[in-house]
Amino acid sequence: MFDLLIKNANIIDGTGQPAYRANLAILGDRIAAIGEFPARARRIIDASGLTLTPGIIDPHSHADLIAPLPPSRQYELLRGKLAQGVTSAIIGNCGLGCAPIQNKNAETVLRAINAWMTPEPVDWRWRSTDDYMRRLEDNGLSLNIGTLIPHGPVRISAMGLGKGSPSASQQQQMRRMVERGMRDGAFGLSTGLIYPPGMYSAPDELHDLAGIVAAHGGIYTSHIRGSSETLLQAVDELLEVGRATGVRVHHSHNEAVGRAHWAKIYRVLEREETALREGVRVSFDMFPYTAAATMMIAIYPPWSLEGGVDGLIERLSDPVVRRRIRRDVEGKRPAWPPWREGGWPHNLVGATGWDSIVIGYVASRKNKRYENRSLAELGGLTGKDPFEAISDLIVEERGQVSMLIYEVSGERDGREMLAKFARHPLSAFCTDAEDYGRGSPHPAAYGAFARIFARFVREDGVLTIEEAVRKMTSYTATIFGIKDRGAIRPGAFADLVLLDPRLAQDRADFQRPRREATGIKLVVINGRIAFERGEVKDVAAGRVLRR
Repeated sequence: MFDLLIKNANIIDGTGQPAYRANLAILGDRIAAIGEFPARARRIIDASGLTLTPGIIDPHSHADLIAPLPPSRQYELLRGKLAQGVTSAIIGNCGLGCAPIQNKNAETVLRAINAWMTPEPVDWRWRSTDDYMRRLEDNGLSLNIGTLIPHGPVRISAMGLGKGSPSASQQQQMRRMVERGMRDGAFGLSTGLIYPPGMYSAPDELHDLAGIVAAHGGIYTSHIRGSSETLLQAVDELLEVGRATGVRVHHSHNEAVGRAHWAKIYRVLEREETALREGVRVSFDMFPYTAAATMMIAIYPPWSLEGGVDGLIERLSDPVVRRRIRRDVEGKRPAWPPWREGGWPHNLVGATGWDSIVIGYVASRKNKRYENRSLAELGGLTGKDPFEAISDLIVEERGQVSMLIYEVSGERDGREMLAKFARHPLSAFCTDAEDYGRGSPHPAAYGAFARIFARFVREDGVLTIEEAVRKMTSYTATIFGIKDRGAIRPGAFADLVLLDPRLAQDRADFQRPRREATGIKLVVINGRIAFERGEVKDVAAGRVLRR
């Protein structure tokens, strides 16, 4: 007897092949049979008129400090992803994360850096990647979680938040940490080259570490070194990592920030296509919005961020140094190479202006009124110019301010450039968003994949539904080397989504970012029903994924 039988489903198997009608049976955590067969099961679901797909894999998540929370709390924060069919997520992106770490000093620095991604206090009872993954296994998971090795914790463990190149012994320490992380089951290495400390790293440091990842068959992902003035050079830098080391490279959230730089998207795609023809294994992901979310400290120049949040606050508190920071923010143009003394990979204010940067979250109750306000509006409300207003807020909130930034790959409601990414053969889809239970999350946390179905499949016809599902499932699994997930076939893990493709729709927007998607009827993770018709069924159906 099977545990679950889904009858009369229109199956889209995740490979890109045309849909077909069949029954699907689950036994334990695996798909046991597909086809037309008489069968008995403990539960039978009639899926007539509905479509069954593999569980969606989100390749770009920042749930690193959500995953260690109790499963019931995880479910509250990750419910928006389950409700749009996400069954697996990759964390440790953009060089940001919480493991591996080698000492208490590194933990202290990382707690400050990651505070914007921390829904509530977490006891960091881990040092290695394996320690962290075992914590998740013991804890229980709402989703399947796999991790990359974030470069930030590795570099901070070896040399803190200092600028410049590592010494030979520091580089060796980083090599050991990456080697162990890959042996522990991480899928690869990620870098965030507009954030400290990644912004201080020269290419030879990154090549050295990527070579270790290549030897283990892993992937190198990167929030590249700028998406405006330095966009093309930053893409070339990523592709050179692949050429020099043979590692698979992945361009995280491919984008162009600022109206003056949107046209570079076409040249970016040409470069990546050329590299593919030359033998570089390259791919990218994209979120289907023209706004992105990150930490507000990213608007400041690299030299002001040395020492992390504490260093920035100290400099902003000195009137003389603050004036120097202001001059850079308001007038300095990034130039290549930005990792050298005085360099800057990405001036977000210069690329988009004060009107296009919006406060997403502030920590204190008294400043909550500034959430959802642009920095230009913040200036008006406080009687200051935007630079002084946000700098005072950063000091007062000890750096705990997040932002939404508009003018990313198109007009606020534009689709043309997003469609270019979506239809491209190298693209996968991601959320790059979490709900940390405070402020205004990016609506992608509740709607990114449903938005693909609604906007790019049903409304605009950019993709067939079979191709959209492939990009969300088997293609992503192939990019990251996730085995036995992402496709519907006998023997694969039973991660499944039952949906009505006519009704699959994102409802979250920037004014109401926590509205759940519609059209998803059932979500199965490892053979267990996790979500059914809007109700939680199993808060701990997920597992740790290891390479």
